Amino acid sequence: MDEKISLLASYIKECENIVFFGGAGVSTESGIPDFRSKDGLYSQDYAFSFEKILRSSFFYLNPFVFFDFYRNKMDVRDKEPNFTHTFLTTLEEKGKLKAIITQNIDGLHEKAGSKNIISLHGSIYNNYCIKCNKRYDVNFIFESKKIPTCSCGFPIKPDIVLYGEELSIHTLSLAIEKIKNADMLIVGGTSLSVFPANTLLSYFHGKRLVIINMEKTDFDKDAHLVIHHKIGEVFKLLSQKSV
Repeated sequence: MDEKISLLASYIKECENIVFFGGAGVSTESGIPDFRSKDGLYSQDYAFSFEKILRSSFFYLNPFVFFDFYRNKMDVRDKEPNFTHTFLTTLEEKGKLKAIITQNIDGLHEKAGSKNIISLHGSIYNNYCIKCNKRYDVNFIFESKKIPTCSCGFPIKPDIVLYGEELSIHTLSLAIEKIKNADMLIVGGTSLSVFPANTLLSYFHGKRLVIINMEKTDFDKDAHLVIHHKIGEVFKLLSQKSV
């Protein structure tokens, strides 16, 4: 492990335009379960499968069930950033890290103080009326007893990408631009199994591709360095190398 950490440290020192691309594994050390691991949300019992509840069509057809699930399972307002989030903030402050591209909707990168964040799948902190587009804060959604309703009478939708919805073209284009211009891409805490987010790696043509994930991914063979370990522990060891 020490050899790999030293190699990662040398990569960071030699590169000046680093982009981090992260998934659910970044936030598990903050107490937020991921979706697909053996202890993830998909392995828990619920009246409907989570993939069904989190479909766009389900939101519109069964809003009572959707919001019951949403309030019970997706409320992470009390969670705090972990070492991964703060390490990335420090790397950004040093001028090395130019962008964080995240699949997470928990807002922990923002809580940690990072500025250049591209949230591919939206955020629980942004909510809008499906009729008039009036914006509502996160507390209004989670403290509503039934379906959160706008003053105009229509439901309020969390501004997150549900199954069956397309990613924002603007957001996707921005992520592609950042990856194209990067000389180093660190991929962490993601199985790289979600489309179209996993296609972003095809736009990277820089010097160093690093993948840090507990499980193997289909992209390991393309990486210059692969570390199968908890990302927070990797970054704690890395922080001792004075990068």
